[in-house]
Amino acid sequence: MSWRDSRRLDPLRGTYRRVRTRVHRLLHPRRRRAVRRRLEDLAPVHRVLILCLGNICRSPYGEARLRQMVGGGAGPEVRSAGLIGPGRPSPDNARSAARRRGLDLESHTSQLLNVELVAWAELLVVMDLRQGRVLRRDWGAPARRIVVLGDLDPASPDRRGIPDPLDHDETFFLETYDRMDRCLDELFTLIREPS
Repeated sequence: MSWRDSRRLDPLRGTYRRVRTRVHRLLHPRRRRAVRRRLEDLAPVHRVLILCLGNICRSPYGEARLRQMVGGGAGPEVRSAGLIGPGRPSPDNARSAARRRGLDLESHTSQLLNVELVAWAELLVVMDLRQGRVLRRDWGAPARRIVVLGDLDPASPDRRGIPDPLDHDETFFLETYDRMDRCLDELFTLIREPS
């Protein structure tokens, strides 16, 4: 029996997933209020680093989207990085999904997180809690400067983190980017200079 077959036969797996989803939905409003308060205390933010695992799908999209929101106006400087694999382009599905939103990831190549980027950033935006832990543990980033992007979702999500769409079809990328757009809209509203 393969590992995948044993997972399907595990009767507790579905129960665990349902309980986890329910817990996330119950905790989400409290997490959202807490992160909104923290961002209001930090605002205005002038330098934002968006981080994901490989810096080829989620964080480059987040960087491009926030830059689009800033436009030519006053707003934060935005960069992105990853925890693994520098020098890689965004996959075709990421470029295609971004292009449908008027964003260009064609020339993007992944950048590895480094000490200078962590020191440069006033705000570190991560896709999941594990990435936040890595920033604190391995890079010495203060917890108050780290935000899990999914905590800003105005909808009631099934999970806290933004799932990695790598190796999924374009529809999954579009759904992931829809959620990121909701969260990034909230983020931009909270960190920009007051008018």
